Formats: sequence, structure tokens, C-alpha cells
Amino acid sequence: MNMSLVGRQLELTEAMKNHIEAAVESLKKYHLDIIATRVAVSADEKNGKKGFSVEFSINLPHKNTIVVKQKDKDVYAAVDVAIDRAQKVLRRHHDKVTEHKAIKVSEFANLNIPDTDTDVEADSEIDEIVPMELDLYKPLDIEEALDMLKESNKQFFIFNDKDDKTRVLYKRKDNKYGLY
Repeated sequence: MNMSLVGRQLELTEAMKNHIEAAVESLKKYHLDIIATRVAVSADEKNGKKGFSVEFSINLPHKNTIVVKQKDKDVYAAVDVAIDRAQKVLRRHHDKVTEHKAIKVSEFANLNIPDTDTDVEADSEIDEIVPMELDLYKPLDIEEALDMLKESNKQFFIFNDKDDKTRVLYKRKDNKYGLY
């Protein structure tokens, strides 16, 4: 991991550098292959009050750059709060990456998935594609579609009529049927 420290309008002491380096080292525990970390510490003075601003820019592979900014009166407190916020973001990303479990192709074959097609033998080594014609594309009369809807337990039925229009036949609450 590359790390760069920048001090704006202040001189970074060895103690500050060591504190920041130790904080950045604590980010490695998430095993996210951090490419680079840039830390910019600047001194701000507004209305006669001194303050410090710390900005962490963390570059991760396959993810946008994470930027955490923090202001405080004490530079060490600003670094600590900023590193806590960065750890929270990295922990969430780590959890998201590790909870998504990919299944290898060799493991997929061992899964017990119930076979919906009873005509194909489960032990056959040859994959066979059986072409089927869908009923949806056959033009139907409204009466035929109504009979098909009555036979099923569905709420609606989508079909193409004889004029090649897509129609929807649906059950209403008053036990009648509607047609779009």
C-alpha cells in the first residue's frame, strides 16, 4: 500500500507522522488490498480560533475512492475520528464482499436442486435442449382466454388476440372478469 502524508500550513512532527502511519496501518486488517492512502492535514484559523482538518483518501480496487474529512481543535483527535469513520466504511465494504459467496461451477453440479422436468433423466451426461412453443404467442379468442383463466388459479392472463393485440384478462373482486 502506498501512503502519502501532506501537511498544509503546518509542519508535521515525527509524533504526528507516527500516529497517522499507525492509524493507516490499522486499515490493513480488513484485507481489501488498499492501493493507496493519501492523508492531508491542514491548519485552519477562523475568528481567532485554531483548528485542524484531516482528509483521508483511500483508493480500493473495483471501488470508487473513499474520502473521509474531519475537523477538530486537536490534530490527534481529528485523525482518530477520521480513522474510525474510515474503518466503518471499510468494514461495511469488507462485510459486503465476504458475505457474497460465489459458487464455483464444480460445486454447482453438487447442489440438490429439484428437477422440474420429469422427462429428462438426472443421470444423463449429455445436455439436451428441447424446443417448446409458448402458448403466449398463439393468437386466442377472448372466450378461449377466459376458459384458460377460469381453469387456472391465476388472477390475470395475458394473451394475443386475433388482431395481434396484446390483451389482459383479469378477475375482478365482484367475481366478474375485466379486459384490457
